[in-house]
Amino acid sequence: MAVIALSGQRRDQIGKGAARKSRAAGLIPGVLYGHGQEPIPVAIRTREFQLALHRHEGGNAIVNLALDGGEYTALIRDVQYDPLSHDILHLDFQHISLTETIEIKVALHLQGTPVGVKDGGGILEFITRDIQVRCLPTAMPPSIDVDVTHLNIGDSIHVRELSVPEVTVLTDLDTTIATVVPPTVIEEKPAEEAAAAPAEAEPEVIAKGKKEEGEAEGKEKEKEKK
Repeated sequence: MAVIALSGQRRDQIGKGAARKSRAAGLIPGVLYGHGQEPIPVAIRTREFQLALHRHEGGNAIVNLALDGGEYTALIRDVQYDPLSHDILHLDFQHISLTETIEIKVALHLQGTPVGVKDGGGILEFITRDIQVRCLPTAMPPSIDVDVTHLNIGDSIHVRELSVPEVTVLTDLDTTIATVVPPTVIEEKPAEEAAAAPAEAEPEVIAKGKKEEGEAEGKEKEKEKK
């Protein structure tokens, strides 16, 4: 288990205005909570945090957070991003103990191409992308690989088929992770039927037009005779 080393500082001020000032100064505002202690407002240098995340593979990063007056082992619970600029707006750290179990979500990664897709033209549907588990922080997997190469059309793989050592799966074991469905078929009319349809309607329009024209000419002739 890799632990990310981070340093930060306590924030004296909280609120939206104080958070904006922190970001303007190159800091990310955040909060450290949990383990029976009062929440601690913190600020982390933006560049340091971005480099640490870049070096970390997978999710559920554990950090050794050095603050004024102490160090804390913590889990990065949430990273909030600006939807337009994608800048980091806020961080949530959960203070944990390496000897106590925690409950977390772990991402699932599908591995391989199903035989039903490769040979049968089927479509792989990824239904459940993460599961809830309980484990010690030291046994926490960054992600879980799911082999789907054996799936044929109509086959599915479920949570109960996963094998994750030292981890208790909390998600319903009957939950479907992925399935292979038949290719979508769109029924089309034969070309002969499609071409015949407008051809049958056209003579009726023409005939009607000729009839109306004939009636008009007959009325004109009757007027001339009179």
